[in-house]
Order: sequence, then C-alpha cells, then structure tokens
Amino acid sequence: MPSLDDRIQQTNQRLKAAKMGLQVERRGDKLSLRGTLPPRPGSHRLNPHQQRISLNLPATHDGLKQAETEAKIIAAQLLQNCFDWHNYLPVKGGGRLSQMDLSEKLAAFQQEFWTRQEGAANPASVRTTWEKAYAPYLKKLEAIAQARPNLSLAEAIYATVQATRPNTRSRQICCTALGALADFLHIELPIDLKTYWGNYGNSKTQLRQLPTEADILAAYEQIPNPTWRFVFGIMATYGLRNHEVFFCDYDALRQGDPSGVIEVQDTTKTGVHQVWPFPVEWVDRFSLREVMLPPITTDLRQTTLQRIGQQVATQFRRYDLPFSPYDLRHAWAVRTIHVGLPDTVAARMMGHSVAVHTRTYHRWITRRDQQMAVEAALRRSEVWGDEKADQPSLG
Repeated sequence: MPSLDDRIQQTNQRLKAAKMGLQVERRGDKLSLRGTLPPRPGSHRLNPHQQRISLNLPATHDGLKQAETEAKIIAAQLLQNCFDWHNYLPVKGGGRLSQMDLSEKLAAFQQEFWTRQEGAANPASVRTTWEKAYAPYLKKLEAIAQARPNLSLAEAIYATVQATRPNTRSRQICCTALGALADFLHIELPIDLKTYWGNYGNSKTQLRQLPTEADILAAYEQIPNPTWRFVFGIMATYGLRNHEVFFCDYDALRQGDPSGVIEVQDTTKTGVHQVWPFPVEWVDRFSLREVMLPPITTDLRQTTLQRIGQQVATQFRRYDLPFSPYDLRHAWAVRTIHVGLPDTVAARMMGHSVAVHTRTYHRWITRRDQQMAVEAALRRSEVWGDEKADQPSLG
C-alpha cells in the first residue's frame, strides 16, 4: 500500500494536471494547502501571493481525501473571485467556519458575542440582550434550516425573518440578530435585512392612548398590595422602566429631600442616572418616602432584568389595570414635555439618547415647539400693536 507521502504526491500531480493552482502539504500531523491566494485580512500586501491555508485536517489517508476536495472548492472560489479567508482562519475556541455545521457556527457566534462583551460595565444587561434579542431568533433559524435542508444558509436567514410578523419589534430585532450573524459568518446577503423592518417604530407610542393623571390615580386605588402600590407609584412619578424600580437608591427620598430625586443604579439597562418626580406632588400622594418593595429575587446571578420586568407586567395584568407599565413611562415623558423640560434633560433622566427621545415623543415635542412659536409670535404682535398705538397721529 502506498505511503501517505506517496499519496500526497499523486494528489498534487492530479491537482497540477487540472490546473488547480494549489498543492497539498504535510506539516507534522496536519495537512494544509499552498498556492497563490489573495492577501489575508489585515495584511499590508495588496496583490495575491504564495500562502498556506491550514485546513486543520489530520495527516491521514481520509484527511488527504478531504484536502483534495477542499483544494477543488477553493480553486473554484478563486476562479469566481469569491474566495474568503474568514472561512479558513480559526475562530475563537478553534475550528474553521468552512468545516462547521450550523449548530457549531451558532456556538462560535455566541462565543464571539461574549468575547466582545468581556469587561462590560453591565453584565446583567448583556445577558438580557443575548437571551431576549439573539438566542430566540438563532434557535428559530436552526429549526428552519433543519426542517428545510434544501435552503442555503442565506435563504434560511431570509426565511427566518419572513416567519416573524411584519411591522413588529420582533421582526426588527430578528433582522438585527441575523444581520450580526451574517456579518460574523461573512455571508453576503443580496438584500439588506433592514429592508424587511417594515414601518415598525415609535409611531406606535404616538398612536397609543396614554393614561391621563386621573386614570393613573384611579388605577393606583385598584391595587390592594402596598408593595405593588409602591411599584406603581414610583413608575408613574418617575417614568422608570419595569426593572429599574428594584435597582434604585432611594436614600434621598427616605430622608425627606424636597426635590424627591432618586438615582437609578448601574446594574440597570442604561447605567447610573438621576430622576426627578413629575409631578412632585405624587411623592406624597403615593406615600413614596415609605419605600416598600415586593420580595422578588433581584440577584442577577439567579435572574435577569428581563424576568424582573416581566413580573411587574404580570402584576399589572393580575390587578386588571387598564394600561401597561410602559404607558406610565410614556405618560411621564409627555408630562415633562408639557411643562417645558429640555429634551436633553428628560432623555438623560429616562436613560436613553436624545435621538431616541425625540423620535419616540416626536408628536408631543412638535406640538410643544409649535405652541411656543405661536405664543412668541403673539407676544411680538402685541408689542408691535402697542408700539403702533403709542405713535403720534399724522392726521
């Protein structure tokens, strides 16, 4: 039986005869390919030159068969000008993308996600992002790919997106997650996933019928449990996200600070920020200086911010309240607009960017700005009228 080296020589003769431009090399107990290849990512070289591709294949007869097949695939890619080094460079944890099945690629993507987030200031928020915004759609992609093996991975990505309901936040998040996966795998998608977002956006907030102050006061009285009444009152008065209620410094509030300011801690979604009450009268109306939180698990080693937020939403439904927790947050934001609080300040207190604040509350901000412009014009008109009346008559 010919030795492995003899087989490698025979293989290289076949590759040369077929003008593949590649040859198999044995390096210790591994096989690689060598040929004229495009520059690697990050290389200072501009033109193709002789390089080696590590295939991570064992130096065995079976490994050699795979190496010859890989040489033919790469030769075709080079001919079609679609060779991509990323498929052959090792990813973190070992392995090459070109040799992985879908589940292994998804695992490599997850590892890359966590690697990028190492040292993040808010690990709990990162974990929530993965569990809520990535994992469900990757699982859905894997299920669709298994059920329809005739689809390419790009086609399976499109099918997964189209399986979500159009014009929804789920569709938007799915596009974001699978777009990040495609970037990691260096898959060129002919149609940008953003084109599938649809018309979902913060116009939903604008169309929502927000509770009035009277509605909020009436709903507060529906809650029998004093600790959940405190949660409701804090959210209504400070515009907090569901989970933020459980991660605040209430010391100033307890100590009778007349400003009523509280501080959201850095374990939350958007980090430390201070919030003032609007209206301040609700601090006493809801007895908020007597801090009483429900005994739920807030240890982020055992739970997530998302699960804590879900418990708040569940309680709202249990008490049959006529609006959602986030309606209280939106109503708080609109109150700050009506009293003329600068958008930059309100955005900081809500823990999001000015761009998000403006987009979300565009309808009310526009109305406020228009009203202020009209009032300023009327004042100028009155001054002009008074000045005209004071001028001596020429008749």
